[in-house]
Amino acid sequence: MEGYAIIGWIGAITFVVAYFMLSFQMLSADKILYHALNAIGGLCLVINSIYLEDTPNFFVNFIWMGIALYSIYRIIKLTNQKLINNSQDA
Repeated sequence: MEGYAIIGWIGAITFVVAYFMLSFQMLSADKILYHALNAIGGLCLVINSIYLEDTPNFFVNFIWMGIALYSIYRIIKLTNQKLINNSQDA
């Protein structure tokens, strides 16, 4: 199996693990780990789709990865804001 195929399989498995953990309430969508798994899976599948010259797959996974990265940013921003508000209240 070629390196790009392995990267693609890692991405696919990462997506399935993230969805499984979400579906069985082992993980929640407001946690960074869920979105990190989606970002990693998306990146792996973007790399694989570039190698395969699969434009639709590239497009979907690039957008998916972007949404996951934005969600991580949003969670960090909200967490930092809560910390600032709590320190001002003390």
